[in-house]
Amino acid sequence: MRILIIGAAGMVGRKLAERLAKDGALNGAAITGMTLADVVTPTTPAGAIWPCTSVAVDIADPSVAPKLVADRPDVIFHLAAIVSGEAEQNFDKGYAINLDGTRYLWEAIRQQNIATGGAYRPRVVFTSSIAVFGAPFHDYIEDEFFTTPLTSYGAQKAIGELLLADYTRKGFMDGIGIRLPTICVRPGKPNAAASGFFSNIIREPLVGLEAVLPVDDDVMHWHASPRSAVGFLVHAAGIDGEAVGPRRNLSMPGLACTIGEQIDALRRVAGE
Repeated sequence: MRILIIGAAGMVGRKLAERLAKDGALNGAAITGMTLADVVTPTTPAGAIWPCTSVAVDIADPSVAPKLVADRPDVIFHLAAIVSGEAEQNFDKGYAINLDGTRYLWEAIRQQNIATGGAYRPRVVFTSSIAVFGAPFHDYIEDEFFTTPLTSYGAQKAIGELLLADYTRKGFMDGIGIRLPTICVRPGKPNAAASGFFSNIIREPLVGLEAVLPVDDDVMHWHASPRSAVGFLVHAAGIDGEAVGPRRNLSMPGLACTIGEQIDALRRVAGE
C-alpha cells in the first residue's frame, strides 16, 4: 500500500507519519511506500522500513497535484491548509490554498481515474473543520447539522466537503471528510489559527510565559488532543464509505469545556 500525506510538515501530519511508520500497516495492509509533501520539506519519520519520499511543494500551483498522484497512491491524506485566522486576514492566500489547492488535488485524482478506465479510485481522507457550521451550536452536533460558516476558512472547508462528496458520487475517488474540533494542546510556537489561544493559555503558562485571553472565560468550545486527531485520520482511512452515506463528511467527537474550566485544570496541574 502506497500512502500520500499532503500537509505532512504540520503538527498533525508529522504525528500521522510517525504513527504509520510505527504501525507499518494501515487497515491491515502493509505499507510499501509513503510520500510526504508540504510547503517545507517534511521530516522523514524514524522507523520507516519502506521508501519514504519528502518533497517541498505548493499545492496552490496547479502543476503540483498531478505530480503527487502520478504514482497512484492507494490512500491520500489531505491535511494541508491555511489556518483560520490567516485565511481570514489574507483572502487571496486562503482561497488559493484551501479551495484551489484542494480542487486541483481532486481533479488530478479524477484524471488518473479516467486514465485507468475507472480502476484507480483511492481512499481520500480530507481534514475539514467545525468552522463549516458557524453558530449557534446545539448541545449535540449531528452530521446533518446545517453548514452556515461565518469565516472565509469555514466557507473554504465547506466547499471542499461538497466537492469531495460530488467527486466520490461520480466514482472518481472514495472520499471521507472529517470535521475536526480544535486540536489542543498544540506543541511549539503559536500559529495563526483563530482558535490558537485555546492552546496558548495552557502551553505558555506551563513554561512561565504570558498568554493573552481574547474572550470571556464562560466561552465554551470543543477540543480533541493531537493523538486523537491522528486516531481519527487512521480510522477514517478504513471506514466503510458506503455506510457513511452520500454526504461523506463526518463530525469527529470532542470534549466540550469552557475557558474557565481550562484555566481551573491548569491551576490544578500547576498545584495552585
